Amino acid sequence: MAINATVNTSINEEEQTGCLQSMVYSHEVRGEASKDSINVFYEMVTALSGDQPPVVMTHKDHQFIHVRQGGLYWVASTKTNPSPFTIIEFLNRLAALTKDYCGSLSEKSVRLNFALIYELLDEMVDFGYIQTTSTDILKNFIQTEAVSSKPFSLFDLSNVGLFGAETQQSKVAPSVAASRPIMSSRGEQGGKNEIFVDVIERLSVVIGSNGVLMKADIQGEIRIKCFLPTCSEMRIGLNEELNIGKSQLKGYSSAVRVDECRFHQAVKLDEFDTFRILKVCPSQGEQTVMQYQLCDELPCAPPFQLFPSVEKDYVNRVLIFLKLRCDLPPKSTALNVSITVPVPKGSVSMSQELSSPDQTAELQPKNKALLWEIPRFPGGAQLSALFKVDVPGLSSASLLEVGPVSMSFELPKQTCTGLQIRFLRLSPTQTGLSQRWVRYVTHSDSYTIRI
Repeated sequence: MAINATVNTSINEEEQTGCLQSMVYSHEVRGEASKDSINVFYEMVTALSGDQPPVVMTHKDHQFIHVRQGGLYWVASTKTNPSPFTIIEFLNRLAALTKDYCGSLSEKSVRLNFALIYELLDEMVDFGYIQTTSTDILKNFIQTEAVSSKPFSLFDLSNVGLFGAETQQSKVAPSVAASRPIMSSRGEQGGKNEIFVDVIERLSVVIGSNGVLMKADIQGEIRIKCFLPTCSEMRIGLNEELNIGKSQLKGYSSAVRVDECRFHQAVKLDEFDTFRILKVCPSQGEQTVMQYQLCDELPCAPPFQLFPSVEKDYVNRVLIFLKLRCDLPPKSTALNVSITVPVPKGSVSMSQELSSPDQTAELQPKNKALLWEIPRFPGGAQLSALFKVDVPGLSSASLLEVGPVSMSFELPKQTCTGLQIRFLRLSPTQTGLSQRWVRYVTHSDSYTIRI
């Protein structure tokens, strides 16, 4: 199977509108692509309605296959009829390798490291045929040094709240600690012997108008990023009471349960059934060693409860009163909380009364919604907001257009399933100082509250 045209490595997009802005980098593989192939893809995407164009698009004898990563379109074009899944997997691996070698995935990092990406593609693809996407193999051939978009400093703790986590030594890893190239010159910070294990969960919830939980779904993964030059084996110990499947839980301990899980092909499971230990020989860079899912159940209380009130005021005004409670433990904090409330069409203006000065709110007439943002929300706290929305020609039926409310947020140092890393051991023991960081974060994937 050959990629018979260009690999248009990345094309910048504007997050709010989904519109293409500029071509960042293009790499010709076989010389069969027309000169205007990039413009053709641009025109095809911008001509479509909606934010998500089809992954595979055809124009005359050209096929364009793309993925979106890091605010960029990663596009491959071909004249043959290859397996789309193979090309998609290749593009995802290319984006992951770019992140590993450049330190971050953004338009700026791609522009700064075009020579490095050119060298990567030369080793990965030969005359349109995919050769390898293995980090261990590629690191023997890549000679170009990465240019970091932001110099890393261990003393930069400005964003420690999101991804930082306390270790047994009461140290804290900055959120940017893992956002650096896997290869760098001697003596630079990028050569530090460190390994990061991230437990990331995505929460999908639907709560009824009576406050009852109607649907819950948790998608989680254990992701490692390794900066160790050599590591023959790493052992990751999970909760000993971890149960897999819908079987009845035994005992009276607070067992952790998931419905199903999948493992990376390199993970050895000979100690998993008995001791809940994962064994893996990590490559330099980032990889997901385990994915898991829990459906139709939430082991803990939902992190937020909303108490709404909607009524008609005067002739052309709607009063929307929202009282939001954070049910996290008192020492926990939710970050970047965003509440979106659909409003009647034709809404022209809004005034608001917010319970604290750090909150913001705005009316978005094009989206027919109001947006309420809270940068930090401590556990156990309760906040409120009163919105007065002016709607010309307001009727009683218009009140039905308010809701449902959708929320987005981040919960650092939290996992809803209760999955924890008991220990992280390297074998053989690394010479010199090596640091190991374990970090937890829960993101909202879809959090909907009906009014």
